[in-house]
Amino acid sequence: MDYSTDYTTHAEAIVELFASTFTASEGAEEGALIGALVRRLIAETPAEGLRVFTAWEDGTLVGVIFFTRLTYEGVPRIVFMMAPVAVATVRQGKGIGQRLINHGLGALRQEGVDIAVTYGDPAFYGRVGFKPVSEADLPAPQPLQQPQGWSAQPLTDAPLTPLRGPTRCVAAFDDPALW
Repeated sequence: MDYSTDYTTHAEAIVELFASTFTASEGAEEGALIGALVRRLIAETPAEGLRVFTAWEDGTLVGVIFFTRLTYEGVPRIVFMMAPVAVATVRQGKGIGQRLINHGLGALRQEGVDIAVTYGDPAFYGRVGFKPVSEADLPAPQPLQQPQGWSAQPLTDAPLTPLRGPTRCVAAFDDPALW
């Protein structure tokens, strides 16, 4: 598997991968919502607030992961949120997602990011080191519809300590429908 951080060249393929993957698993409405989110993330998020990792096999895009910056007022720690994540429907169940996540987390670790958070299936994300956290210890930027899906992991030797809000996310994620 080959990894890349070049997302602008392949923006339309990335949007299509998310739209089709989420349509297949969650329905057309969710596919359209996540496709639109990905389009906004690519078009509107400043480079300092966005990391994108793509996975390729034999020249075919098979997976994509986004990390976007979260800021906690008065807290100097660097926090990125991992979301959304997609693996081509026909390629799921082969470990691509876990390898891509580990690759992305390793890159963030190398650049000195302190904490990675995500919002999704705790059983899946627990396999790559995420542990459930409470909103009291690590506030989300919007109220969570499924608080059990809020997870985090430290990427440095510093402990995962309580952070206080208010919390800000990138503009594309500042929509209660996504939380």
